[in-house]
Formats: sequence, structure tokens, C-alpha cells
Amino acid sequence: MTKYIIISRMTEHGAETLKKHPERIKEVNEELEEIGVRVLEQFFVLGRFDFLTIVEAEDEKAISNTVVELMARGTIKTETFMAIPIDDFIASLE
Repeated sequence: MTKYIIISRMTEHGAETLKKHPERIKEVNEELEEIGVRVLEQFFVLGRFDFLTIVEAEDEKAISNTVVELMARGTIKTETFMAIPIDDFIASLE
């Protein structure tokens, strides 16, 4: 399984939903599990983005489908990055 970092910013619609139903965050995480993406850690952050979520997915296809599904809801905009363990990165340089 590959780890990915998803940073996201709420849309106005997303902020309205969150204010009315804060538990929706955890419900979405459960929905992600059902489509094959496991949430490892999640943080609310201050600054340019609102959430930083570390997930595990089988491959780029799985994470791509997940991100499209999330953005299609109209509640968030995302940027997604593959996270390479530092030991793997160092080994690739040798």
C-alpha cells in the first residue's frame, strides 16, 4: 500500500455542512474505507488549507478515483501527494 497526503480546503458548501454536522468528517473517512482508501491520520490545520489527511491506497488509480469522488461532492478542493518513506528514497539514490 502506498501512502498519500491529501491537503484540502473547504468550499462554502463544505463549511456550511461542517458547521451543521461536524461528525460528517468521520462519516466521510468511513466512506473512504469502503472504497478502499484507509485514513491513517487527519488534522485540521490553520493557514492556506483546512485539512491534512494521510491515507493509504493500493495505487494511483485508487487514490485518483477517491479524490475525484470527494471533489465531485462540491465540499472540498484538494491537492494530493505521494509520500515516499525516507529509507526508500535514500535507497533509490544509491
